[in-house]
Amino acid sequence: MPGINVLLPSVLQPLAGGQSILTAPAEGAVTVQWLLDSVAGEFPALSRRLRDETGAVRRYVNIYVNGNEIRRLQGLGTEVTPGQEVLIIQSVAGG
Repeated sequence: MPGINVLLPSVLQPLAGGQSILTAPAEGAVTVQWLLDSVAGEFPALSRRLRDETGAVRRYVNIYVNGNEIRRLQGLGTEVTPGQEVLIIQSVAGG
């Protein structure tokens, strides 16, 4: 079965059991929201780090589909198809 890979930065990997890539089985187009529900569902700490209590992507989390930031597309409704790359980047701030 084809799948969609979600690439995680090193800062988020401990929240996903040390994995750098999470794969969701998908035979056709799915939304980013479905994809996050699928891959982060078994990792509650990762899910909380990516989205707030309302389900919105946290402001310091950027999600890219084939290099395009989803906030510039359709947000969580952005479609992803098997073979496309989804990259999650968490902004780091500090002094």
